Amino acid sequence: MASQVRDLISEECRVAINQVASYELHVSDAYLSMRPDLDNWGTGIQALESALELENKLTKLLQDLKTLASANGETDLLRFMGKYLDKQKRNIGYLEQQLQYHKKLEQQAQEEDVFKKPATRSDKET
Repeated sequence: MASQVRDLISEECRVAINQVASYELHVSDAYLSMRPDLDNWGTGIQALESALELENKLTKLLQDLKTLASANGETDLLRFMGKYLDKQKRNIGYLEQQLQYHKKLEQQAQEEDVFKKPATRSDKET
């Protein structure tokens, strides 16, 4: 069975798939650590930026794998990668929307704080 799998996918693609799988585990671990260890992730915006960075790197690895599969004529892998990359693009789009939304909320909160602060008088006004 293992020899049949080796015949179906080139060695280069197997190595790239293992890199993607390893990075997926890293991303999963990072996301799990976000929940109990919020102090290390900073603000919500910083956590979203970190998540977006992780997802962008994963997308790069997936695109590299797709390019390699194309060069090696791995048609089944190419079909799978197309679906996987589509899902990845949706995930990144969602994170980007969330990041913009939270940045906008933060900006609005800062603007409201400016209006709530009492005006200070300068020495020239007295």
